[in-house]
Amino acid sequence: MLSLADVIAAMDSWFPPGTAEPWDAVGLTCGDRSTTVERIVLAVDCVPATVSETVEVGAQLLLTHHPLLLTGVHSVAVDDVKGAMVHRMISTGIAHFAAHTNADVARCGVSESLARTLGLTDLLPLAAAPAPALDQLTVFVPADHLGAVIEALTEAGAGKLGNYDQCTFTVEGTGTYRPGPGAEPFDGELGVLTRKAEQRLSMVLPRARRAQVLAAMRAAHPYEEIAFELTEQPALASGTGTGRIGLLDRAMSLADFTAHAVSCLPRTAWGVRAAGDPDRTVRRVAVCGGAGDSYIDLARAAGADVFLTSDLKHHRTLEAVTERAQPTGPAPMALVDAAHWATERPWLDTAAGLLAAEFGSAVDLTVSDTVTDPWSLHVH
Repeated sequence: MLSLADVIAAMDSWFPPGTAEPWDAVGLTCGDRSTTVERIVLAVDCVPATVSETVEVGAQLLLTHHPLLLTGVHSVAVDDVKGAMVHRMISTGIAHFAAHTNADVARCGVSESLARTLGLTDLLPLAAAPAPALDQLTVFVPADHLGAVIEALTEAGAGKLGNYDQCTFTVEGTGTYRPGPGAEPFDGELGVLTRKAEQRLSMVLPRARRAQVLAAMRAAHPYEEIAFELTEQPALASGTGTGRIGLLDRAMSLADFTAHAVSCLPRTAWGVRAAGDPDRTVRRVAVCGGAGDSYIDLARAAGADVFLTSDLKHHRTLEAVTERAQPTGPAPMALVDAAHWATERPWLDTAAGLLAAEFGSAVDLTVSDTVTDPWSLHVH
């Protein structure tokens, strides 16, 4: 039997709440973590229409990208629109959970889902988040105690690289030592030089787990005095972060790429519009799901031919494609503006796929196709 706590734990593992922006409001809005969950509705927005859809299909959880209570509130009275939704969800046994900026930056998040929907390959973050700080521990272990030490270090958090654990490197060698007065050697005699077959074991560990890993090493290692090295690894970019940049399988004009975006993204009244020379060749594409106006300069610096996002502002767009245009030289980076909702909708399919793979037939999943983009009319 699947509980709401189980679903939240899975979502938090894929979209860690600690990676959300400080101003964000992610996680559980309402609901009892012990409640059984048999059906989930996934939507971009928590609005009256998606709440009604959740009620109609008999789901116990509405999972959205955008938080319902993003800004501070002092009341959820039923005569307030947001308050009415909270009351309706609670009274009908529906929980609400949101993954917002933590879903934006994840490997399986909003921008990566958008990029894959457009068919981009060789993806990298546009603004990469720093990787967690790592140490490398190298310790010299008697060969017959190697397995026990590796197991202890692994339990303490060492040896994990991405989706792999128990990552180690060992080299055979010979250790020497001569016990002095007061020593209580594991092997050998006082005053006599001892030679012992040892393994040089190396494992990485999160710097935040340094104390626990060293304690585990000391507890599992048989020697009275342990020879080891601890090296702080340099800070590197991670595979997560805001936006993505990648390649189309073939070069095309800006006009054709805009039509390609229209064919890939869900339809909205807003549509898709482009700024730049329609005949400009594009292959290297940057994307940012949702409002990506502030990443124009990063996309240009990354060598993008075109940057697709939403909510582009007039002056930034004018500067990007008009003021930077020169009589000679390469064309300025083009911009493509799609509806905010449309650029984030592909993530719902990704999240649903993760949930299906994790829980199988224990839960029914409904991905809402209700268009919650607020723009309802476009006269060209």
